[in-house]
Amino acid sequence: MFRGMIVTLSICTLSHLCTANEITITVPYNNVPLNEDLKTDWGISVFIKGLQKSILFDTGGDGSILLSNMKKLKIAPAEVELIVLSHIHGDHVGGLEALLKRNNKVSVYLPSSFPYDFKNKVNSITGKSLTVKEPQRICENVWSTGELGTLIKEQSLVIATPKGLIVITGCAHPGIVDIVKFVKNHFKEDIYLVLGGFHLSSYSEVKIKEIIRELKALKVKKIAPSHCTGERAIELFEEAWGRDFIDMGCGAKIKISLEDNSE
Repeated sequence: MFRGMIVTLSICTLSHLCTANEITITVPYNNVPLNEDLKTDWGISVFIKGLQKSILFDTGGDGSILLSNMKKLKIAPAEVELIVLSHIHGDHVGGLEALLKRNNKVSVYLPSSFPYDFKNKVNSITGKSLTVKEPQRICENVWSTGELGTLIKEQSLVIATPKGLIVITGCAHPGIVDIVKFVKNHFKEDIYLVLGGFHLSSYSEVKIKEIIRELKALKVKKIAPSHCTGERAIELFEEAWGRDFIDMGCGAKIKISLEDNSE
């Protein structure tokens, strides 16, 4: 397992894909520990920098923890230009209000199924809430999958890179395999990296191994399960992906180079 806090993934250069030399994906909020200087708490938040816009995907469950961890990771609230919320559960949206009080200029992308009161409150602070139902471009080379699932509707984030797509999930309530299948079929591109919560903590080992086989069949190159995936499931993913497994506990940084083509 990659226990260091920075993992570098190299990607060949396509000048039109990004505005910087690398994409950095940082995890300021997670219940899975990694950086001992940060406080862990149930939930997840992922900060993506190096694209046309800096994006915070989900906000964890507690605003004070989110802001404290961001400060220790040297992520200023003002750096966040877009917020994308995966689904309505508190461990994904609980830190939003605290962040908006520090930066009310940010645009917030919400699944259309979010309650009216929630949307209205966000709009009253920022005036920039946008609802998402179908697959939608967020900014250059970044898309929402649109709402997927039935009982719990959820959007995931898709980032285009020269080596394939990066898929970021909140809890993967619609099913991690179904999300990856949808992304691959809709965008007609290979999947380079899947990261986030996979919602497998209550699954049997037999079922987890079946999911791993399906993701392998979909040719997912690299994997970074965390949050609600479950400790045993994470171990099984590590065994299956080996060097292509990435530990994305709280404080993890994944640096994706757009210049160097080496692995």
